[in-house]
Amino acid sequence: MSEQFNPSPEISDNDRLWAMLSYILSPIVPIILLLIPEKRNRPFLKAHLTQSLVFGLVINIILTYRNLYINNRPFLDLIIVIASFIFKVIWGLAANRGKYVYIPVITNFCKKQGWA
Repeated sequence: MSEQFNPSPEISDNDRLWAMLSYILSPIVPIILLLIPEKRNRPFLKAHLTQSLVFGLVINIILTYRNLYINNRPFLDLIIVIASFIFKVIWGLAANRGKYVYIPVITNFCKKQGWA
């Protein structure tokens, strides 16, 4: 029962790989890929790039704000980093399977802005 998994013909293996890497290596990879017109114009990849970029920026802003304005508690920062990395890996693997990922607030925000 060898079945090649490609849910939609317009989603290439390359798109799925870049979508996965955009979650795991967020926010650097999404920024780079959004600057490349060939990548930015692919609907599947664009949806994942914008979500992973927004998620990566939100996590970085939360960590920066915590370190600047709230008493430094490295244990809580470590929990935030580990939890966000686990979510990034889960979403990256789902994107690698060719699925669209729904991140509760971020997906709605990206769609309302017209980014996804």
